[in-house]
Parts: sequence; structure tokens; C-alpha cells
Amino acid sequence: MTTVNAVTSSTGAATTTRTAAQQSEDRFLKLLVTQMKNQDPLNPLDNAQVTSQMAQLSTVTGIDKLNDAVKALSSSFSASQSLQAASLVGHGVMIPGNKLELANGAAYGGVELTQAADKVTVMIKDASGKVIHTADLGPQKTAGSVPFQWDGTVDGGSAAPDGAYTFEVSAMQGGKKIDAAALAVGMVGSVSLGVQGATLNVAGYGPIALSEVKQIL
Repeated sequence: MTTVNAVTSSTGAATTTRTAAQQSEDRFLKLLVTQMKNQDPLNPLDNAQVTSQMAQLSTVTGIDKLNDAVKALSSSFSASQSLQAASLVGHGVMIPGNKLELANGAAYGGVELTQAADKVTVMIKDASGKVIHTADLGPQKTAGSVPFQWDGTVDGGSAAPDGAYTFEVSAMQGGKKIDAAALAVGMVGSVSLGVQGATLNVAGYGPIALSEVKQIL
């Protein structure tokens, strides 16, 4: 009796693990066999119809397997992204933004270029929006992120007090203005995981998607 129960239990478990596609395939084959057994000998099934039905079943089964493969890849990507995001905790990152935080005579920012530039300029502004310092980053031979550091010195030579500032960027190539975007620098304090993937909690900027990180410092 014990053996019979074990076999019955094992069979039941195997049945419950069958996928919906496998169950649909079983039902289709049973219906097809029943249809062929009960067909009119004088008016048999059309081979084209049988072939078409088999092709439809194959398509449904293939789609189900493809969905399973995509789900597995998505899970693997999410796990990899989570590990990558967790490794950024305690590191500085460059993200879209124009804030500068001057502390102990140092502030950090960056410029994102879409192409090489003959000249890249950074204009630092105080809380009122007035330009207090202009920095020339010189020519940049390649596109990408260009970091910079400001020591707090204003154009008049005095030192600006610690605090929050903003900045604008401009870039020239061949005498023409080209696209350039301001990049802020912040410290990753923690990582949040959600349905949209990993989100970095950057000090002073809040939640930032991992895809928005332009450079890791």
C-alpha cells in the first residue's frame, strides 16, 4: 500500500508540474486522434487542414518556450544589475544635473560631450544666478564624460564660502557650438530594488536609475 501511495503521489506531482503548453498539446492530440478515428471514410480529413492545425500547435508551443527563455534572461539580468548597483554604494557617480556642493575648498562636476571639442567652458553661478567663476577645460579629443574640480576661487581671486552652487557648460568645435550637458557628482548611499530594476539613492539628488549614471568615480 505504501508503494502504491508513493507511486500515486509521484504521478500527481508530475502532473501538476506540467506546463500549460504541454497540457494544451495533450488535449489537441487527443482531439485530433478522436477526430481521425471518427472521420467519415468516404470524406476523410483534408491533409492540408491537419498540417495547418499541427503548425498552429507548434507555433503556440514555440512561443511558450520563448516566453520561458525571456523570463529566465530577465531574471538573470535583474540579478546581475542588482549586484552591480550594490557595488556602487560608497562610490561617487556622475549623473545628469548642474549642482555643485563646495565643501572644504573643493567641488566636483562634469561635462558630457557628444563629440570632440576644441574648447569646453564651465560657468559657475552663486545662489542668485550670477556667474562668479569661468573655467576653461581646454580641448577634448573624444566624446564622453569630462570631470572637473573647482577649488572655490572666484574670478576676482577671493574664495567662495562653502555651500550650494550651480553651473552651466558650453562647448565649441570648429567655431560652432556643439551639444554639451552638465553632470553633477554625488555619493551613492544605498540601493533600492523594484519592478523597474535597481535604483541608486544618491546623496543630495534622491533616487537615480542605474541607467542614468554616466561615470563611476
